[in-house]
Amino acid sequence: MTIAPDRLDGARGQAAWTDTRLLYALEEVVENELNRHLKVAKEWMPHEYVPWSDGRNFDGVLDGEPWAPDQSKVTSIGRTALVVNLLTEDNLPSYHHEIASLFGRDGAWGTWVHRWTAEEGRHGIVMRDYLLTSRAVDPVELERFRMAHMSAGFESDNAHSMLHSVAYVAFQELATRISHRNTGRHSGDPVCDQMLARIATDENLHMVFYRNLLGAAFELAPDRTMCAVRDVVTGFRMPGHGMPGFERAAVQMALGGIYNLRIHHDEVLQPVLRYLKVLERGGLGPEGLAAQDELGAYLEGLDGQARRFDERQAAILARRAARG
Repeated sequence: MTIAPDRLDGARGQAAWTDTRLLYALEEVVENELNRHLKVAKEWMPHEYVPWSDGRNFDGVLDGEPWAPDQSKVTSIGRTALVVNLLTEDNLPSYHHEIASLFGRDGAWGTWVHRWTAEEGRHGIVMRDYLLTSRAVDPVELERFRMAHMSAGFESDNAHSMLHSVAYVAFQELATRISHRNTGRHSGDPVCDQMLARIATDENLHMVFYRNLLGAAFELAPDRTMCAVRDVVTGFRMPGHGMPGFERAAVQMALGGIYNLRIHHDEVLQPVLRYLKVLERGGLGPEGLAAQDELGAYLEGLDGQARRFDERQAAILARRAARG
């Protein structure tokens, strides 16, 4: 990806690249990536992925039928993951506020922020409609979790700078895509699988946008970008980490093959890092080289942790199978 020479301003000095200058220098890239995104993104309608004919009234003011677990077509692990995924999408107002504050609401940056928000909004709409219409989850518990999660708000771990946010979403969008895709595959319901596959396609396009933007940032400010990637990778947490019962749900999702250390290392971190050639990049100063070394050492340690998780997972699943 090439940055226009006039935007480079003839400097690679790391101290010179403030957030404001980077936002200006990268705007042309944002515009190009936005235009590319709009050409490849396909319009889709949330209502087409919801089995409306399965719907009926719940108990309450309309005196319908109370929810019970045996009404759900979705597996137990599928229900857990669907609730986590939807609650994550529910915090969209907080995510919009954060990226709009960092990226701005004007020009190509602002156009992208609003387009991204609109596309993410569809995900929450279709997931909630599916869950309630198909009676996949307890609607009372879901609403109470939503109120608690949104009332607590969301503040990113990576709000140090604009570069930290770009680096975080480059990985997080891919992580979300994989979580949705694996949830669909483990859901036990073909309708759910089809819906989440559609959502995952959007998330992949979002990842490509941010990944390419991160690559352009490496051309402009390689040391600052390397440090941001190091910080994000070594401190990465999914945006839903503050929701009620997240730790227990995360363990169940890890054992169930929805999202775990092995998936995180092999299918999220490595693809983005390899594509951008992060560990092979030259032209770094002392700070960037130190961050690159730290990143390499961290990934090696994470691979070891993932290997130990694989062994524990296999042992736990074997014990479960033995118990029938």
